[in-house]
Amino acid sequence: MSSNKTIIVSNRLPLQISIKDNSIEVSPSVGGLATGMKSVHKDGNGLWIGWSGIPEEDINPSLLKKVKGRIEEAKCASVELTKQDIEDYYLGFSNRTLWPLFHYFMEYTEFETKEWEAYKAVNEKFAKVVLEHANDGDTVWVHDYQLLLLPELLKNKKPNLTIGFFLHIPFPSYEIFRTFPWRSEVLTGMLGADLIGFHTYDYERHFLSSIKRILRLDVNFNEISYHDRLIKVDSFPMGIDYDKFHNAALEHNNSETEKSDLQKRLDDHKDPKENKKLVLSIDRMDYTKGIPNRIKAFEYFLDNNPQYQEKVRLVMLAVPSRSNVPQYIKLKRETDELVGRVNGKFATVSWTPIWYFYRSLPFDNLIDLYTSADVALITPVRDGMNLVAKEYVATRTNGDGVLILSEMAGAAKEMNEAILINPNSFDDFSNALKKGLEMPLEEQQSRIKILQKRLRRYDVEKWAHEFLSALEATKELKEVIVAKKMTVADVATIKQNYQKASNRLLLLDYDGTLTGFKDNPQDAKPDEELFSLLDKLQAQKENNLVIISGRDKQTFNKWFKNKPYNLVTDHGVWLRDKGDWTALERLKTDWMDRLLPILETFVDRTPGTFIEKKNYSLAWHYRTADPELAQIRTTELKTVITSMIANNDLSLLEGNKVMEIKSSNVNKGRATNRLVVEEDYDFIMVIGDDWTDEYMFEEAPESSFTIKVGYKKTKAKFQIKSSEQVRDLLVSLT
Repeated sequence: MSSNKTIIVSNRLPLQISIKDNSIEVSPSVGGLATGMKSVHKDGNGLWIGWSGIPEEDINPSLLKKVKGRIEEAKCASVELTKQDIEDYYLGFSNRTLWPLFHYFMEYTEFETKEWEAYKAVNEKFAKVVLEHANDGDTVWVHDYQLLLLPELLKNKKPNLTIGFFLHIPFPSYEIFRTFPWRSEVLTGMLGADLIGFHTYDYERHFLSSIKRILRLDVNFNEISYHDRLIKVDSFPMGIDYDKFHNAALEHNNSETEKSDLQKRLDDHKDPKENKKLVLSIDRMDYTKGIPNRIKAFEYFLDNNPQYQEKVRLVMLAVPSRSNVPQYIKLKRETDELVGRVNGKFATVSWTPIWYFYRSLPFDNLIDLYTSADVALITPVRDGMNLVAKEYVATRTNGDGVLILSEMAGAAKEMNEAILINPNSFDDFSNALKKGLEMPLEEQQSRIKILQKRLRRYDVEKWAHEFLSALEATKELKEVIVAKKMTVADVATIKQNYQKASNRLLLLDYDGTLTGFKDNPQDAKPDEELFSLLDKLQAQKENNLVIISGRDKQTFNKWFKNKPYNLVTDHGVWLRDKGDWTALERLKTDWMDRLLPILETFVDRTPGTFIEKKNYSLAWHYRTADPELAQIRTTELKTVITSMIANNDLSLLEGNKVMEIKSSNVNKGRATNRLVVEEDYDFIMVIGDDWTDEYMFEEAPESSFTIKVGYKKTKAKFQIKSSEQVRDLLVSLT
């Protein structure tokens, strides 16, 4: 057994803790996550970190040690939160900002800076507790929207943790998410994880779209390139504890013992001879669940199908939730009024159309409801997954029953055998309910059988296991991407060779190597810090310093006119040596007038792009364009240009958010070769970031130190993270 731990982190611990007269009661919670993580938590080295549910102020200091002891006995560790934390981070930012925004209820979303500050502070409190318990090599699995910043806080402090993050609610489309003031901070917070999981592919797609458009990162299928890491994004639809519900239903149906009062009342209503049926609806009292809509739609159904009056009863269980939040108070009031209205309109002496419970029911009573209902009506307006739909199917031990499910629930993606409806359409709703009530038994059984088989196979334990297996697999990704990462020892070797050498050649690319990229290439002129560094390198008489770039001669002449460095421009067309310019290649430029109009049509059709016309090449820049549109346009442009340049001795270079057309017999490799053979160098260092620099790495002699900036596939011997690190390396040489 390895000594590495698996640490689960969620807002709440899977414990119910109560303190009465100095005695402490601790019992395990029930619920999707607590159940799903049970085996992960129990296994050898599991630890669960979260809030105990009791504010710091409510625990008597004399009892604090005892409470912590009881929490530790349950293989848990608690994060201490104050009443103010709960108010601002949990009730505030989590439930008044993130919850409505991610569920598309923008009209309920509040953006309060004070609450955002509290959210950051509490995520830091969680990070502190996790870091106290985590060692290199441990696996940390962070859950849900209350802890979106935690992965990055952990990764920054302990890069060798393997971190997974799972979001249990929807991730909204880019159009919604972009309205969020702290969108970049939340995305980078999530990117601390090595694997990010969602319930459905739709949420995954929305997340990747925001990553591309807001953070402008490269996404390849479901992998994000971020600094020196590849982050995997995938969907894992969460299941239920299938056997628990199925076995409870079997026991319930075969039970000889006294029936519960609820079951007796349900039995009174059900009468197969008179074709009386029960329709069940179970939700938390939450605006995302569409409860008022459902009551109105049921009223519409009874109006349009009078033959079902006195035959069908809707049993509606609404579990109290966040009952002190204004929107929830309003929702409860609206629900009460609607139930009263519908019952007042249709009720007879022996029949009320809606039985409405506003409370939590014990597990046994839930099983009473599930097994008695002919039809389950699960119609949220927006729901991350919805496990009630799955629980209903699991309890149908006779293989009958009909599930009517909103297509806006994550569960709809894997439960196609249910009757799927648009929860906003009363016609859809009414037709589906009629179909469900009249569905022949054979059809019910064939649908339920397929659903049960799928849910039994992909239960909550399998969900947790699949996620952790995928998380484990990300360790191999790490090894692939940083195979050539420059180490402290490598830097020491380079310095040692540098100091011993008497004749050195330093070939340095400019954009992306000596300086970062700018939206407008003209904004990337050298700063004072760079000039000072290059001056120091130039001043060492053993050095031949050459800046080699795709930039045009005029720009470099302007930027470096008073500096003595040697320059190679236009990918190797011009060389400035000791102040004099010579052409290394003789080139035709008549092709440019023919191709320019084609590039201009692409600029017209792609906002945020522009053409840079150099002496010997044309560059189409798309750094600020919409990433998804740019991807389509680059493919189009390649198709159009490739056919035109084939016979003209031209080639197409794809750089960092730029495509450049230039003469085929010019590249940085030819220029490198020319410089290398001119003298007998005993130290050569070549640094570049782009694939145009791969030509330099190829032409450099075997003994050279070739360094790629960024973690992409390369022929260079070493990889370094950024242009800042290039400068640090060069400073260490001076």
